[in-house]
Amino acid sequence: MAPIPTPPAQPADDPDSYVGLDAERAERRARERGWTTVRALAPGTIITMEFVVGRLNFEVDGGTVVRCWLG
Repeated sequence: MAPIPTPPAQPADDPDSYVGLDAERAERRARERGWTTVRALAPGTIITMEFVVGRLNFEVDGGTVVRCWLG
C-alpha cells in the first residue's frame, strides 16, 4: 500500500493580523512570510470552496483588507 502523503506546511501566520492593512501592504507581507498564493477579492465575490494549501485570501473593500482566511 502506498504511504499517505503529508500535505505541505503552511506559514505559521495569523490571518487576523492582515485585517485593517491596505491591500498592497498585506499582499507584500504575506509573500514575505511565505504564502505561495495570495488572492484579493471584492466583497460578495463568488468563489469555489476548495481548500488550497499555501493560499491566503483577502476580502478587500476600498483598498483595505476587511477579512482574511486560509485556503
